[in-house]
Amino acid sequence: MNKGLALYKKAKKLIPGGTQLLSKRPELFLPEGWPAYYKKAKGVEVTDLDGNTFIDMSIMGVGACILGYGDPDVDAAVKGAIDLGSMSTLNCPEEVELAELLCTLHPWASMVRFARSGGEAMAMAVRIARAYTRKDKVAFCGYHGWMDWYLAANLETHHALDGHHIQGLEPRGVPHGLKGTAFPFHYNKIHELKGIIDKHGKDVGAIVMEPQRGTPPEPGFLEEVREIASHIGAVLIFDEITTGFRATCGGIHLLHGIEPDIAVFAKSMANGYAIAAVIGREKVMNAAQDTFISSTNWTERIGPVAALSTIRKHWQEDVSKHIQEVGKNVKKIWEREAAGMGLKLQTFGLDSLPEFKLMYDNELSLTTLFTQLMLERGFLAWFQFKPSLAHRNIHIERYGVAVKEVFGILKDAIETDRVDEMLKGPVARRGFYRLT
Repeated sequence: MNKGLALYKKAKKLIPGGTQLLSKRPELFLPEGWPAYYKKAKGVEVTDLDGNTFIDMSIMGVGACILGYGDPDVDAAVKGAIDLGSMSTLNCPEEVELAELLCTLHPWASMVRFARSGGEAMAMAVRIARAYTRKDKVAFCGYHGWMDWYLAANLETHHALDGHHIQGLEPRGVPHGLKGTAFPFHYNKIHELKGIIDKHGKDVGAIVMEPQRGTPPEPGFLEEVREIASHIGAVLIFDEITTGFRATCGGIHLLHGIEPDIAVFAKSMANGYAIAAVIGREKVMNAAQDTFISSTNWTERIGPVAALSTIRKHWQEDVSKHIQEVGKNVKKIWEREAAGMGLKLQTFGLDSLPEFKLMYDNELSLTTLFTQLMLERGFLAWFQFKPSLAHRNIHIERYGVAVKEVFGILKDAIETDRVDEMLKGPVARRGFYRLT
C-alpha cells in the first residue's frame, strides 16, 4: 500500500486536515496502514492505488452508498442526465419531481428545499426555523455538522459537544457573539431539555435532534419533545441525514409516529451523489422566502436524478429490510465469535447501523489491531458497519470466518499482553484533533 500512504503524506502538506471529511482520516482506522485512497469502488469491493481489492465491511462511503458502490441503475440515470446536460440557465424539472416524491413519502410535509450536503442542509433548516419563529436560541441533541450555529455550543462550555458523537470540536473562528445561542441535551434525557426550556424557553426557536441513532427512544420521550416544541412555539427539526432510508423508505421518524416541522436528508438518499433535502410544513418552509438561502450548485441536475433513481430502487427492492437483516447477521457474528473466544464485547446501534465495543481498558488498541488484522485478510473493517444492498451472504460468510480467526488472535494478545507489540503503527485516534 505504498502509493496510498505516500499520497496521504503529500496530502497532509497540501490539504489542511489531510482529508475533506474528518470521518475519512486514515488515523481514525489504522494510522500508517490504512489504504487512504481508492482507484475503483464497485458493489462492496474497493480497490486501492496499489491494486489491492478489499471487501468493505466498514462504513460504505460513510453510510452514503446504501445500494452499494457504483449501482448500475443509479449510475445509468446519472449518465443520462449528463448526456442531456447537467447544468443550464433554466431549472431541471427533476427537482420538482423529487420534491413531490419526498412529500408523498412524508405526508405531513408539503414543501422542500434542496442543498448538496448534509451540513449545509442542517444550517438551512436552522435558518428557516429562526426566520419563522424570529427566535435565535436552539436546543439540540446529537451531532449535526460543522456550521457556526452548532459549534457555538462549545463557546459556552468548551466540552459541551463531547457527548454528542464527536469529541474535541474546536469552535475557534465561530463568532463569540453566538455564545449562549446553542444548548445541548442528551437523548432520552427529557429533564435536560426541560431545564433548557425553563431557562431559555421564550427565546428557543428550534429543537434539533435525530429521532433515533442507536438507543431506542424511551416510552413517551419523542412525544414529550414534540409537545414541548409545540408549547413554546419552536420548530422541531429531525436530522435524518444518517438514519434516513436505513430503517424504512424515508425517515425513521415515520416508524415512531412523531411528525416534526422540518426533516433533513442527505447521505443515502442518492447513493453517494451529492444532494440533501430540507422538507417541512408549508407555514414553516415559506419562511425561507423571508431570508436569503440560495446557491448555484443547488440547481444542478445530477443530484435530483440520482436521488429519484435511488429512492425508487430502495422502494422496489425493500432495501431497508435487506440491510437490517445483513446488519443483524453481522451483530450475531460479533457476539457469537466473541463469546466463543471469551472476549468481552458489546453490540449496539440500529440493525442498519451496528457497532461493537471491546470492553477492555485498552479498547482503542484492540480495535486498531482488529482493523489491521482484518485488512491483512482482505477486509476494510472497523468497529462500525454500515450495510448496503450489495452485501450478500457470501460476503457475510467470508467476513465471519475472518472475524473468528481475528478474535482468536485478539484473545491471545490480551492474555499474553502483546496487543501494542503486535501493532505495526500507532494506535488509532478518536474525535477531532489537529494534524501536525
